[in-house]
Amino acid sequence: MKVLIIEDEPELAKSMLSYLKSEQYKCEWAESYHDALEKIYAFDYECILLDIGLPDGNGLHLLQILKEMNKQDGVIIISAKDSLEDKIRGLQIGADDYLTKPFHLSELTARMYSIIRRSHFSRSNTTEQGPLRIDLLSKNVTVNNREIQLTKKEYDLLIYFIGNKERVISKSTLAEHLSGDLADMLDNYDFVYAHVKNLKKKLYEAGCERYLKTVYGTGYKWIDQIK
Repeated sequence: MKVLIIEDEPELAKSMLSYLKSEQYKCEWAESYHDALEKIYAFDYECILLDIGLPDGNGLHLLQILKEMNKQDGVIIISAKDSLEDKIRGLQIGADDYLTKPFHLSELTARMYSIIRRSHFSRSNTTEQGPLRIDLLSKNVTVNNREIQLTKKEYDLLIYFIGNKERVISKSTLAEHLSGDLADMLDNYDFVYAHVKNLKKKLYEAGCERYLKTVYGTGYKWIDQIK
């Protein structure tokens, strides 16, 4: 899951980066309003952690821009401002949650998980399709009740595809999802092909239907039902 941390306090940002990476989130950090604006225009995220007290701009303006762009990124405001007025304003503009500093990182990740689960998996901790079952908390993947071993990137791809069913996803989007803003520096996206190929093979050999399709010249699509 891809997360953007918009936070101008380096120590807090590094602490969140370290913790969230240990929880297997792929994180990027923007330490200013303008840095965050560039990333918001260029990329999509499963969740954005937004400090509204940035030195070069108001984080609430970023939230307004996200909504004007009709972006689906989940947003949690993280702020030292704890007045009821601030919280109501942030939620009215479109934030999904509001967490006051200081906070426990374990609470932050629980709230992030809740938003991601709600937006992509109908509030459930598990998702199933035919013989395929994924436990989102344990990250356990089974087909016909038998566990299959996926690499981290294969698991990330699987969750991304299932969270975007029936949508054609380009190689460049997948490269960005797996590599973040480093994707801009890559010469090609061959590694995406390799990971998708391996994921397809593992699912099919375990007995899963061919839900993951190649859309030639365009990208890949996870289909909801085999016709």
